[in-house]
Amino acid sequence: MKVIELGKIKIGGNNPLVLIAGPCVIEGEKLTITVAEKVKKITDKLKIPYIFKSSYDKSNRGAVDFYRGPGLKKGLAILAKIKKELHIPVVSDVHCRNEIPYAAEVLDILQIPAYLSPQTDMVVEAAKTKRIINIKKGQFLAPWDMKKICEKAKSTGNEKIFLTERGAIFGYNNLVCDMRSYSIMQELGYPVFADVTHMVRMPGPPSKDAKGGQSQFIYPLTLASVGAGCDGLFLEVHPEPAKALCDAVSMLALDKLERLLIKAKAINEIVRRK
Repeated sequence: MKVIELGKIKIGGNNPLVLIAGPCVIEGEKLTITVAEKVKKITDKLKIPYIFKSSYDKSNRGAVDFYRGPGLKKGLAILAKIKKELHIPVVSDVHCRNEIPYAAEVLDILQIPAYLSPQTDMVVEAAKTKRIINIKKGQFLAPWDMKKICEKAKSTGNEKIFLTERGAIFGYNNLVCDMRSYSIMQELGYPVFADVTHMVRMPGPPSKDAKGGQSQFIYPLTLASVGAGCDGLFLEVHPEPAKALCDAVSMLALDKLERLLIKAKAINEIVRRK
């Protein structure tokens, strides 16, 4: 497996579990920076490599009037501040080709959303920046389908790629994680993350209340994914998930993060010893 290096952080191989975490979407500078500070404090304590994530724009919301974020310019300014002042690498979604050059000036990792993962122009344009690329596996794709998508990115000469499992559509308005997916995608030669807080999403009719997820399953799915050998965790966290402006029920409460990471790290150390 190719090991991806981001400063002192090494992703994949026999390296320690890496955490990508932050609020689903940037709700404002103060809250976003506060979450980054608190997660950094936890990960520094536990010696877990940390990358901050929050979206400057969520263009795939379920309804046109749902909150999407502050937009490209304001959102990138907040992420740049976190990167500079807290010394944390940052990642965010890119949703169209025109955004990519601007996003690449700030972001350490460009993330291709699951719905856009098969889009050749998106993947190629992102890879051309020579930034690290996180390609989230579409819910509608099998893990082996990611081989062709990786080849699209590689065609630019950029092999700084990792993949993210976020569950598969199973036919009854739900998502299911196939634990085989981690090893299958790792066999393609790239590290694989577990996006557990999207696995517990329950897609359905647009709703402005806190419905739409089963956060009680974040713990078991996280620990199972680490046990299955994932290289990192992707967890969306919020101080008060029920009040969040996006993915309210599927985010992990910030005050539950440390306990989960302690268990995940212990399991990861056992897996790495084998």
